[in-house]
Amino acid sequence: MTELLHKASAETNPSYGCIPAERPMEEHLHKSVINLDKPMGPTSHQVDSWVKNILHVEKTGHGGTLDPRVTGVLPVGVDDATRVIQLLLAAPKEYVCLMRIHQPLSEARVRKALEEFTGKIFQTPPLRSAVKRELRVRNIYYVHILEIEKQEVLFRIGCEAGTYIRKYCHDVGEALGVGAHMAELRRTQVGPFQEDDTLHTLQDVTDAYVAWQEGDETLLRECLLPMEAAAGHLPLMVVRDSAVDALCHGADLAAGGILSLSSDLKQGDLVRVETLKGELVAAGHTLHSSGEIYRDSQGIMVDIKKVFMEPGTYPPMWK
Repeated sequence: MTELLHKASAETNPSYGCIPAERPMEEHLHKSVINLDKPMGPTSHQVDSWVKNILHVEKTGHGGTLDPRVTGVLPVGVDDATRVIQLLLAAPKEYVCLMRIHQPLSEARVRKALEEFTGKIFQTPPLRSAVKRELRVRNIYYVHILEIEKQEVLFRIGCEAGTYIRKYCHDVGEALGVGAHMAELRRTQVGPFQEDDTLHTLQDVTDAYVAWQEGDETLLRECLLPMEAAAGHLPLMVVRDSAVDALCHGADLAAGGILSLSSDLKQGDLVRVETLKGELVAAGHTLHSSGEIYRDSQGIMVDIKKVFMEPGTYPPMWK
């Protein structure tokens, strides 16, 4: 976890705002994210629709589309959290993939090929993609081979957002000279969301909602994470209570409002801005590095791009 630099100290007024995990259930529902285990078959948009119907909410949205045949981690934002979920689109992803090679090859040759397809790779999106088909660079952070049996290779891959694993397998097959294709794929991580005890199925969510309607909110609280979870992969800035409402009205973040910040910020980094209670206020791009922000007492430090907290949550203390 990144170390925080403490620029100043202050206390938060308990009369305003709320620790995210302690929001009343009705409010929590509309500011929540589900770490959903997508089943094989439906599209990601169909899953959104099912969640909306299960929870009887106005809108839902997912972070990082999965093809119908792909299973695994699909973060789904509910109502107010649908805007926060967009912060996950650029987050790193991890998958477990079963690749089938079209002709028998030595294990050493397969391992060497996957090793060569680590780091920066060139990739052209497939014909059926939502983006323009032009050559682009993507980062493959790691490839861990889990098992090789005859012509089937099971591996875990960590990659930059926008990497097409089906195309990755095809390109590895081309490099091997025999061809290969993706046989099965499961996503195991999107930014801070992983295959852990926060991962839930559609049936889990259904059962939890029914239990809440019957008076027990325990299961639903387990299924619904605070919307702040969708920004957990971003570096952090914590601000004074007195700065919150100005940010909610669209102001940029000035040096005097900052209490603490991640220690490894570079100019232009996207950061999440939170209250002392841990509530997500906004997100924006830094105009300076951590060291400069820590030292400076005046000037604008963050160019705010998205505001997630409603104005009036904290009292106006600005002119």
